[in-house]
Order: sequence, then C-alpha cells, then structure tokens
Amino acid sequence: MHPVDDSTDLGALFHAAFRGLRRTWSEQLAPWELTPHQWRALLTLMGRRPFDATGLEPGGDSMRLKDLAQRLRIAPRSATEVVDQLETKGLVQRDSDPTDRRATLITTTAPGCELFAAITAQRRDKSSEYFARLSAHDRTELARILEQLGE
Repeated sequence: MHPVDDSTDLGALFHAAFRGLRRTWSEQLAPWELTPHQWRALLTLMGRRPFDATGLEPGGDSMRLKDLAQRLRIAPRSATEVVDQLETKGLVQRDSDPTDRRATLITTTAPGCELFAAITAQRRDKSSEYFARLSAHDRTELARILEQLGE
C-alpha cells in the first residue's frame, strides 16, 4: 500500500472503490427483474416507511409523484414511467392525494416491502463480502471516516 500524501487523489481512489462495489449491484437486481432506476425509486420510497420490531410495513407515509421525481433528480415524466413499471409488478400503488385531487401519492405495497427487505439483505451480504478483504480495525476506521464525511 502506498503512503497517502497531498498528491494522492482521494476522490479518484474513493470512486474506484465505489465502482468495485457498485459493479455487482445490477447483477444482484437481475433475479428480481428490477432495473437500477426501479431500485432507486423503491429505495427512495422505502426511506419514508416506518420500521418496527418485526421489520418493514407497507403504507405509512406516501410520497407525491413530483417529490419522487425531485428526489431522484429525474423528470416527472421519467418518474411516471418508473412508477408504472413498479406498479405493474405490484410493488407500489397510486392513490389520489386527499389534499389535492390533481396530485398522485405513491405508496409501497406489502410485496414491495418484502422485495425491498430481500434485496437489502443480499446487498448487505455482498457488501460484507466486498469489505472482508479489510481487517476488522480497517473496516471500523473506514466506517468512522465515511460517517464523518457524510455529516
């Protein structure tokens, strides 16, 4: 391992490490017939779901379609296409917003929650496998540094 000095491009090193981890993500989604865009939408929706001691529950907070598009940084038309695909698979449902009849609310269904839990568990396992090449001390230190950078 090379010593880190001021000339080391930490951004490039971080990006290379992230690419190594991300490489397997599309492959992991294939058995569930999900695209990375569909996964990101489901992940964004599930980020608003309540968790309890037994796991994930459907329902809870819904998200307006326009807010989903904004969070995903895509055009509303593109978000509509992604939600159409997820709805066809039974992973989300659309409802009218009771406060604004023009708006549509998106909610994750029970099958959507189950799929989210399964994919999340597999991704955690693959992530653990990826980082297993580091010592326990290095993993702890990396977690500390990433938390600090994420603040």
